[in-house]
Amino acid sequence: MIALYNAQDADGYVEHMTDTACEATYRGAVLRDGREGVRSGLKAMFAQFPQNRADILASWRLGDTVVLHETVSRAPDGEQFDVMSIYSFSGDKVDRVEFIR
Repeated sequence: MIALYNAQDADGYVEHMTDTACEATYRGAVLRDGREGVRSGLKAMFAQFPQNRADILASWRLGDTVVLHETVSRAPDGEQFDVMSIYSFSGDKVDRVEFIR
């Protein structure tokens, strides 16, 4: 999924998500609701930041949950920040992603 994200392939990215998947802040507000909400939100972000990229620094898996420590950069010389992304799965599809920033 990160390779698809870095290729700015929102359509390919959401193919790995359930129809009701969402992206949210950790234990907080939903940022993008449903597969179509994630798709449109990513497309808008990629349009705003055409050089956006996430690099995985570390990853952990426990049961149906995957946690990634990522560094995100909006542009090669632009804003950079660390994110912990918590991916919850339903079967082989992502059902929820929560971000700690």
